Amino acid sequence: MENKNMKSLSMVALIVSILPVATLIPTFFKITLPDGVRTILAGINIVFVLLGLILSVVCVRNKESRSIVNIISTAVCVLWILIMAGIIVLALVVNFVQ
Repeated sequence: MENKNMKSLSMVALIVSILPVATLIPTFFKITLPDGVRTILAGINIVFVLLGLILSVVCVRNKESRSIVNIISTAVCVLWILIMAGIIVLALVVNFVQ
């Protein structure tokens, strides 16, 4: 039973870690969103990345449930966090240069 729960948890972690890509859909259709909607989507993306990372780490820590899906979802979340950190650093550098 626990193995089945960990498999479903690992799939949820993978889906949650890939969900921030869905915010690119309006860009593909050349739809311009208002500033408030973009801010809400950015906040939702941050929550999804952190939630996906937490779920992935919980699944990867257990040796019996460690699988390629867990490792991929962890790697995707870490890449998202690195991208967000890079954007924050770039914003701070640009702000201090001006």
